[in-house]
Amino acid sequence: MAGRIEARLEELGIELPQAATPAANYVPYVITGNLVFVAGQITFWNGTVKYVGKVGEAYSVADGQQAARLCGLNLIAQVKGACGGDLDRVRRCVKLGVFVNCIDGFDRHPEVANGASDLMVDVFGEAGRHARFAVGAPALPRNVATEADGVFEIA
Repeated sequence: MAGRIEARLEELGIELPQAATPAANYVPYVITGNLVFVAGQITFWNGTVKYVGKVGEAYSVADGQQAARLCGLNLIAQVKGACGGDLDRVRRCVKLGVFVNCIDGFDRHPEVANGASDLMVDVFGEAGRHARFAVGAPALPRNVATEADGVFEIA
């Protein structure tokens, strides 16, 4: 029988991507104590890079939110791996960091980052509420529109 969070994902019509393998000399997550630190996740969907370009030029704020949401899906996929496949072990999304590849002068980073933040609340409920930063960057890996990392508390 599927767990509570898996049932919630199904109810929301959310499919998780395959957890991406690292592109360089790092690991996708580190567990220390009851915390999982997930490395930066970009806009991969099962090995295909999506949302290549800058927010404010190639993409609107709404598009950027979708890109950030995809990063959030990848975060959850990594946490699922860290939890041995059992997302019910997630006690809290503690903190998200969202980077936005954007044009000079762009100032709507918080709205873009809401794509990932809203996903965490939709999936984990109150336990999805988190601290966060959202910043602009002149470039991101593979020229993707967004990248997000996260810290999660697990049982």
